[in-house]
Amino acid sequence: MSVKITYFVHGTTVDNEANISSGWQDAELSALGVKQSEELAEQTKDLVFDAIFCSDLKRAVDSAHLTWGEAGIPIIADPRLRECNYGQLNGHPSSDVEPRQEQSITTPMPGGESYEDVKARVTSFLSDLKRDYDGKHIAIVAHKAPQLALDVLLKGETWEQAFANDWRKRGAWRAGWEYEVR
Repeated sequence: MSVKITYFVHGTTVDNEANISSGWQDAELSALGVKQSEELAEQTKDLVFDAIFCSDLKRAVDSAHLTWGEAGIPIIADPRLRECNYGQLNGHPSSDVEPRQEQSITTPMPGGESYEDVKARVTSFLSDLKRDYDGKHIAIVAHKAPQLALDVLLKGETWEQAFANDWRKRGAWRAGWEYEVR
């Protein structure tokens, strides 16, 4: 059997709109982010989830509750789904943080994590998911780094490929990305 995952990114935040890379810093959803999260409920109304997992950062928790809070599906916050910890660069301008991301695959951000550290967190999460949700369909609401880790872990991409193919670079957002844990 396997676990089917539909992955969603949190709604737009005030930091996103100000070109700030939040990292582990909490950021509020902007008016657009609230609207996106509410609209996602309609866009996903035909999907049936056994559980919804989200990062424990406020922007992901709020997005999950705005989208599915009334659906009666358990929403479980898990810190392993957090964005990469940018350390000293949490809350800094994206123009400072983003160029360092692809250089931080194995070398941690100053005072923070590497993308390999994120991959280790996500690997632990997937192990628990396979044990507890085999044969189920779950949703995840989280961030860029965990999604790239899923591309590496479940789609067999290298980190370089995951960064190069990232939908954010192409402006190719959609209402959910499909993954499967076997």
